[in-house]
Amino acid sequence: MKVFCPKEAVPETRFSADPESVKKLTGLGLQVTIESGSGLASDHDDAAYEKAGASITTDRAKALAEADIVLRVNTPEIEEVAGMKRGSLHVSFLNPFARKDMLKAFADAGVNAVSMEMMPRTTLAQKMDAISSQANLAGYYSVIVGAERLNRILPMMMTPAGTISPARVFVIGVGVAGLQAIVTAKRLGARVEAFDTRPVVEEQVRSLGAKFIKIDLGETGQTDQGYAKELTPEQLELQRKGMAKVCAQSDIVITTAKLFGRPAPKIVTKDMVDGMKRGSLVVDLAAETGGNVEGTVCDQEVTTENGVLLIGTAKLEACLPGHATQVYSSNVTNFVEHFWDKETGTFAYKLDDEILTGCLMTHDGSIRDERFQD
Repeated sequence: MKVFCPKEAVPETRFSADPESVKKLTGLGLQVTIESGSGLASDHDDAAYEKAGASITTDRAKALAEADIVLRVNTPEIEEVAGMKRGSLHVSFLNPFARKDMLKAFADAGVNAVSMEMMPRTTLAQKMDAISSQANLAGYYSVIVGAERLNRILPMMMTPAGTISPARVFVIGVGVAGLQAIVTAKRLGARVEAFDTRPVVEEQVRSLGAKFIKIDLGETGQTDQGYAKELTPEQLELQRKGMAKVCAQSDIVITTAKLFGRPAPKIVTKDMVDGMKRGSLVVDLAAETGGNVEGTVCDQEVTTENGVLLIGTAKLEACLPGHATQVYSSNVTNFVEHFWDKETGTFAYKLDDEILTGCLMTHDGSIRDERFQD
């Protein structure tokens, strides 16, 4: 069977394969084809892929038409779907709640499409969880970006000229990205505080050496997948009031609250930003879905009238294409390997498997999940 990894559209820097994943796929007996120049942003040239056992092509349409498995990072151009082989498998981020048209195109073309966003958050699927692997990198890099833009250092420093106090970092949302942001800020010597609507994460925050900010919001919790539940308008207002004082004292605020399939909740209001000190900054990891902060502009840096910098870079993980490609390609390769039948040399569609139940969006010409059938 043939695997094709097409080049991602600019400005995407990540790729769906690195040389190590190519070795793993060819070890299963698959023939891997890479579109020429695809790995350059992650510092893998065509020769590195050929050395790992892949073929290189410049004929994208022919490779798509012949491939039994297509591995990507992002959704394809919808016009390309009709040119794919009927019965083939497509694996990538699909943004299914916003791209029902794409799911219909896959179903009409008879392509079996897997959404990496819909991968279950279970122990078994952990090695395939691309959302978490990318969020780890985004959380790390949010602190690096904040430290680089801040006009002061993060750690406390004793000098003959006097003592420099540690910078204060406030992390809002203690999921995968938030936890990594906390760890990174602590390593750099900052004083770190964190808040999450799920009281269950307090112990994790404290174990990392950060202070957990407690705000009484009434009944909250998390979904079966481990995400924070959406708050009511009243709870959001209580949360904002409780966080305003912490934001005002902070040098760096990092917001990580995303709601899959819905716009990001507005957590930090204009009034809260207005109350922050000149020279402080906010790194908004939810900028791509509307932002957690009033005033955030996706893929821009905005300085407010009171001198607060709002950083809205989308997909911060894509700023680290070397490691982002490494972990993503590992995720998709682990997925293929998990369902690979070595005896028949085919991908086994075990439709009652909890992993496929969650992430297989289309199969045999139909959309499987009722939520996307409209």
